[in-house]
Order: sequence, then C-alpha cells, then structure tokens
Amino acid sequence: MAVCIAVIAKENYPLYIRSTPTENELKFHYMVHTSLDVVDEKISAMGKALVDQRELYLGLLYPTEDYKMFRKLHNSYTDVMCNPFYNPGDRIQSSRAFDNMVTSMMIQVC
Repeated sequence: MAVCIAVIAKENYPLYIRSTPTENELKFHYMVHTSLDVVDEKISAMGKALVDQRELYLGLLYPTEDYKMFRKLHNSYTDVMCNPFYNPGDRIQSSRAFDNMVTSMMIQVC
C-alpha cells in the first residue's frame, strides 16, 4: 500500500524515512525534504504578515480509503513514543516493532 513512509517531528525534521524500491530511495528522501520546506515556508509566511489561517491548509494529504493504514502507523508510532527508553526528538532507529510494521505496510504494495 505504501511506497515511502516518513514520520516528521513537530520541529519539522524527519524522524524516520523508509522507502520500498531502493533504487528510488534518494528520490523519496528528496520529496520528503521538499515537502518539509513547503510546510516551513507556509508557517514562516504566517509570521511575516497577517495571513488568513485557512491559507495554511495544505489539502487532504492522504486518500480517505488509506485511513486504516494511517491509523495502524499512528498506533505503532504512539507505542514508540510511550517507550520509556525512547528520547522524544531522536530518530526512530531501535524500534524493531515499528520497523516491522512499516515493512509489512510496504510489502502489501509488491
């Protein structure tokens, strides 16, 4: 179902990026970072001028039928955050359960 999955910190940097076709991995990393730049530009424009709040809406970022996949990812991310050994803001590297869940979501594509 997914080709690339990224988890973004509230400070607008990636905590976790994983993509399935490894030959396009750099392309997906570029897309994630470009998307972060777009969000950062929208937020910084709000500080410079009195901008209408509705202008910050980026649109629906995922199809509604993929909600179950998003929910599964969110629940797994919540489990990572609740781990007493995880430091919030660190990259998600040592969670085998989270990595296995992301891998299972990506295997469904192939």
